[in-house]
Amino acid sequence: MSEPGLALAAEFPPADRARWQELVAGVLRKSGRLPEDFDGAPESKLVTRTYDGIEIQPLYTGGGEPAELGFPGLPPFVRGARPEGVIGTGWDVRTRQTRSAAKAANTAILADLAGGASSVWLALGDAALPISELAEALDEVYVELAPVVLDAGADYEAAAQALLGLFAEREIPASEAVGTLGADPIGTTARTGETLPPGPAAALAARVAAKYPKLRTIVADGLPFHEAGGSDSQELGTVIAAGVAYLRALTEAGLDVPAAAGQIEFRLSATADQFLTIAKFRAARRLWDRVLEVSGAPAAARGMHQHAVTSPAMLTQRDPWVNMLRTTVACFAAGAGGADAVTVLPFDAAIGLPDAFSARIARNTNAVLLEESKLGSVIDPAGGSWYVEQLTDELAEAAWREFTAIEAAGGIEAELASGALAARLAETWAKRAKRLATRRDPLTGVSEFPNLAEKPVDREPSPSTVAGGLPRHRYAEEFEKLRDASDAYLAEHGERPKIFLATLGPVAAHTARAGFAANLFQAGGIEAVNPGATDDLPAAFRDSGARAACLCGTDAAYEEQAATVAASLGAETVFLAGKGNYEGVDGTVYAGCDALEVLTGLHAQLGVSA
Repeated sequence: MSEPGLALAAEFPPADRARWQELVAGVLRKSGRLPEDFDGAPESKLVTRTYDGIEIQPLYTGGGEPAELGFPGLPPFVRGARPEGVIGTGWDVRTRQTRSAAKAANTAILADLAGGASSVWLALGDAALPISELAEALDEVYVELAPVVLDAGADYEAAAQALLGLFAEREIPASEAVGTLGADPIGTTARTGETLPPGPAAALAARVAAKYPKLRTIVADGLPFHEAGGSDSQELGTVIAAGVAYLRALTEAGLDVPAAAGQIEFRLSATADQFLTIAKFRAARRLWDRVLEVSGAPAAARGMHQHAVTSPAMLTQRDPWVNMLRTTVACFAAGAGGADAVTVLPFDAAIGLPDAFSARIARNTNAVLLEESKLGSVIDPAGGSWYVEQLTDELAEAAWREFTAIEAAGGIEAELASGALAARLAETWAKRAKRLATRRDPLTGVSEFPNLAEKPVDREPSPSTVAGGLPRHRYAEEFEKLRDASDAYLAEHGERPKIFLATLGPVAAHTARAGFAANLFQAGGIEAVNPGATDDLPAAFRDSGARAACLCGTDAAYEEQAATVAASLGAETVFLAGKGNYEGVDGTVYAGCDALEVLTGLHAQLGVSA
């Protein structure tokens, strides 16, 4: 006997968009964000825009058909490059090794593999591990089981020969040799400014493909463009353009299109914006499928092999523990987006070489998501989400416009040589830098909720990175320069630069703005002295030892007291937490103000220098 049907939420009236809009309008009017006479769609006030101009709506419904999704493992590969996804295997947990000493590198590699890593991404040459010490660094590593991905910059051919020699020395059959040789002349050009043609890399790939069927030779790396400040569509457009340049060179070297495509691995950043990251990896497969389709490749050869790396640009040196949260979200998004391999950079990667603890946390981030959260047990876990599908479509279209613009200008090599690509990336970085400065893109632990009492994390310095090509930015870099200057001031004077919070009225009246002001000034390493409710602000100011002050209170209190209190303090500089012009007030701080400009100016006034 079957149970009667249960109508969930039957006691509530049916939901519709009009009722939702009515509720949205009510909330916005209470907050002052929606004028009473506004006659448009109230949700338009909640729309945000990405750096690609894509509008992120507050609500997504099924009104509108997404592009053809296909099925996992079939064109256009939006839902994944393999029919089974990563069920049964999980994605490839790939760790990054940059140590320059072979013994230290070997110890770290063995620890990573014992701790759950399945492949190793190894930096060689320059200030990293000497190519001649590759065999020592891989001692006791079963390279036929744990693939090695090389990263040797311009020395890719010598590094490749060293790895191939190791295969031969260990008598690993050519048919069983696995890994990626990491030749990326275009990415190296972007990194260093030194022009490297793709022809020699393609010739190497042709030789490798003829003998080593499981080896890839070429990497199309999007990280140089991401770290230069590029948007998601710019990163996608440039990496697809690099892939096309390599495809041309590989076919000129004698490979057919399917074999040429099989020689390329794509590397993309994964950020803490989980939905954009999910959409990016799904859109990338669609774009590459289209390129290979028009190049004549059969459907079976059009899947993209993707390596996700948690964004180096989003990592902070200050409060680095928060990086664990950022990389967890990024790893989740890359996995949900269908990446084949994922590298979680350790939380201290922006400071120096990781220690055993941070390396373990990076590995275990993958393990928790794969083994405990079962993320790998679902094929295309984001598929079917109205938001994700529309965002994937819009990002793919924006990236395709970027790619075709690069092609129209002569290709990625011409764009790098002319500086046109660098100019577009710089333009996007300028927009991002503005949002970072105004804290519209907040950085927890740095521009928001800083902890001036945090103990510094000391690490062995990382090998120096190459310079001369596109710039490499970190989002926190400008605020962290101010914190560094504050630390230097503390070391010289025995105390940090200070600002006095002139609190007007009782605690309930001033606490919100005092908390806001303290948060803002501490982001620049300036200690905020809060006297609480007091009847003698001038005396409290003198006792604080501060030279600058910030009035904190209600608008009504400002109208009555701002000018008088500002004059009574005797401060060199007086700010006001809020908006308004009052006699004796030199500047204001408020939500959306250019905090970086305020802090830099205050540093100069207080004699704080790095």
